[in-house]
Amino acid sequence: MKFELCTDSVEGATLAGQYGFTSIELCSALSAGGLTPSFGLIKQCVDQSKVEVHTMIRHNEGGFQITEEDLILMRLDIEAAKTAGAYGVVFGILDDNNEVSNKNLDLVQLSRSLGLKTTFHRAFDFVPDFRSAIEKVVSFGFDRLLTSGLHPKAENGIQVISEIQQTFGRKIQVIAGSGISHENALRFSLSGIDYLHFTARKPERELTEMGMGRLMVTDVKKIEQIVNLPFDHIN
Repeated sequence: MKFELCTDSVEGATLAGQYGFTSIELCSALSAGGLTPSFGLIKQCVDQSKVEVHTMIRHNEGGFQITEEDLILMRLDIEAAKTAGAYGVVFGILDDNNEVSNKNLDLVQLSRSLGLKTTFHRAFDFVPDFRSAIEKVVSFGFDRLLTSGLHPKAENGIQVISEIQQTFGRKIQVIAGSGISHENALRFSLSGIDYLHFTARKPERELTEMGMGRLMVTDVKKIEQIVNLPFDHIN
């Protein structure tokens, strides 16, 4: 089993390397599903960790439809991620019908020209027809797909994720994510899924005054509970 840690910190990137993760998905604003991290954070995670750093390219929360101006900004962020040393980029654009947008192809081609791997993120879980959507994602040349199987939690979407893995697993790396825990992780392996994505965060202190947020740190206990499960016994 391979693991990806979704993190917003250098601490998370470093711990992912120490615990044998294959990759991290690096974001800011995890409370909003993840937005584009800063150049400095990308570079520090690349410099300080031993894992693949896949950088979120999403500057607006609240949806996956974009304008032409947004597309320009995403191109600039992809180029910046490359300069900072990222291994790959993570994005997903939908049209007004929540179908996979042709605008993704422009960003895939740019990323490939820069030597970056591409991941279509959980915008996929909003599509009306996952079978036609995965065919389009694969045809565009994405290297990886992150999905919860069209459900808020991947545990409830195992059947969909497994079907995608069985049908397209030789053409795209399928990664299951959302709600992964030590209580359900083995179920994914039993279904033929070989890559799990999860966050591991806990609050360090109470909310600060005047709406300035809460300091979160990496939850090492959760990491250990998942990575130490007996996956090798059932693969």
